Amino acid sequence: MTVNPLRIAIFGLSITSSWGNGHATTYRALVRALHRRGHEVQFFERDATWYAHNRDLPEPGFCGVTLYESLDALRGFADRVRDADLVIVGSYVPEGIAVGDWVLETARGVTAFYDIDTPVTLARLPRGEVDYLTVEQVRRYDMYLSFTGGPTLNRIEQEFGSPMARALYCSVDEDVYFPEQAKRHWRLGYMGTYSADRQPTVERLLIGVAEQMPTERFVVAGPQYPTDIRWPVNVQRIQHLAPDHHRSFYNSQAVTLNVTRADMIAAGHSPSVRLFEAAACGTPILSDWWEGLDGFFEPDREILIARSSEEAVERLASVSTERRAMLGMQARSRVLAGHTAMHRAMELEQFYTAVRPSLFAVANGHADTGKPAPVG
Repeated sequence: MTVNPLRIAIFGLSITSSWGNGHATTYRALVRALHRRGHEVQFFERDATWYAHNRDLPEPGFCGVTLYESLDALRGFADRVRDADLVIVGSYVPEGIAVGDWVLETARGVTAFYDIDTPVTLARLPRGEVDYLTVEQVRRYDMYLSFTGGPTLNRIEQEFGSPMARALYCSVDEDVYFPEQAKRHWRLGYMGTYSADRQPTVERLLIGVAEQMPTERFVVAGPQYPTDIRWPVNVQRIQHLAPDHHRSFYNSQAVTLNVTRADMIAAGHSPSVRLFEAAACGTPILSDWWEGLDGFFEPDREILIARSSEEAVERLASVSTERRAMLGMQARSRVLAGHTAMHRAMELEQFYTAVRPSLFAVANGHADTGKPAPVG
């Protein structure tokens, strides 16, 4: 099933800078795959100061990038939005409500909201505490693309009135993340920006483990951690790790830790991009538990689960080198079979054709019926 090349406009938090956010990695993988599928993508990004000083991919070779300083400046690109086949507005876009209203008024093609933070969004949306989306906009966007699947999709449609809600999970570019021979510097590592609701799990499943395994080495990579955190002497801190170092980081760990935000745990069915990246590298994963995790990785066969420091220590101490290798390779096979960026690009195509089936018929050499395309 294919569609003719599409002109796609994406308004996202960032694609040029991965500093302090997980959005850039997601967009890069997806857009690169869309480019390989023959689609033309223009990415619109607010020229924020904190990203301007930390751009690790200022000129992606797989899409055009427009950096705009204000909503007024963005209006000068109305023709690009009007002519696009598909226009996507992402979560946490600065002035996202105003951007969304402008897109919905201007676009002639299919419109979609891409929520990379679905549980956070839905928890705050009824109270009007989201500055990038309104309930009224949920009803107006043709599609709601969600990082969270499961029952949440029904809620988006039934409670918030979306014409069509679909899971478009994060993914991994298998050409960037793969196993490689490297010295195992750390027994357990974790990569993630500081988050108050994740920190208790970091304390329990890494810091507490490091204290109980003083002869082993551990690492935490990511910015914005408070200075008053007491790190054990055997825990190395890396302030920021650019994406081009992620593969070597995963391949330098015996096991990597996955930690999930509280809202994501509550909603379930919300895999982190770090899960897929680490698995693609063949690095065994130790994770906290949330509903639906076993739909992505089989516990004890493709992933290890721990709920306490003692349980994490037992997992690390009891798993042999051979079993770690087997866990990593089985998780990698699972990701390559269904969670690459190319899978997501093809899923997006399918969602698009569900909204515009007449365009799909034309793309495949069938006559257009002339009937209006149904939504949902």
